[in-house]
Amino acid sequence: MPLTIEDVSIFADGLDHPECIAVHPDGSVWAGGEAGQIYRIAADGSEIKEVNNTGGFILGIAFSPDASWLAVCDLKNKCVWKLDLKTNQLTKFATGADGDSFSIPNYASFTRSGKLFVSDSGAFRQVTGKIFCFDENGNGTIWHSGPFNFANGLAISANEDWLYVVCTWLPGVERIAINADGSAGTREVFCILPQTCPDGIAFDNNENLYVSCYAPNIIYKVTPQQQVSLLIDDWEAHTLSNPTNIAFRGSELFTANLGRWHVSKINIGVQGLKLACHH
Repeated sequence: MPLTIEDVSIFADGLDHPECIAVHPDGSVWAGGEAGQIYRIAADGSEIKEVNNTGGFILGIAFSPDASWLAVCDLKNKCVWKLDLKTNQLTKFATGADGDSFSIPNYASFTRSGKLFVSDSGAFRQVTGKIFCFDENGNGTIWHSGPFNFANGLAISANEDWLYVVCTWLPGVERIAINADGSAGTREVFCILPQTCPDGIAFDNNENLYVSCYAPNIIYKVTPQQQVSLLIDDWEAHTLSNPTNIAFRGSELFTANLGRWHVSKINIGVQGLKLACHH
């Protein structure tokens, strides 16, 4: 049975249209704002602190495997920032690779060894998206030239043998095999979600993939067998309002809501797959 809106709570309110979400190993929840804000939310949701500001528009964020820094995708500045969590210093980590500058650096996802995948959405209503990959020093390549139909959220499988890519205007999710040498392998469509704008994805421990949709205000669950079911639908669009990126903390699923000013929390009842920073 799908969850109801009664299963969703507002975890923290007072953010500036958050698009992204990430959970630090200390339990704090981090998000971004549309005016460049980088927020740290206390583990119990009681305090929201703006720890830095890029002056841009924050899209996806991800913690490095040792949780010493935060990768920050910035739409306006067309770069990925590196936020050092000890010094709070922001430096430009990457602006592109292989002579190709970012168009819309949208989402970041780390492997356990420290490689950073970044989706570049391309252009609105044009099939020009691609995937970049960087080492810890910001040296990168175009890992897969696509083209993807607005490459968006990313998730790496438990065994790190597939990279899952939301393609918002497909609309659905594709996946690309990660070869033993780290190069891109087979590309295939994993699921199609008609009449939606999927945005963020996250795995649970059973390899189910959760897909949050900017429109309508829905989160889907997709099994490893590619069976799609409805997890939750907020037709009122008040508690889930244009849910974009999602992130697990144990069995809690946090959602950023680009349409409003809060982060939502859903008790899923199953543990989320640990990301690189939680190993």
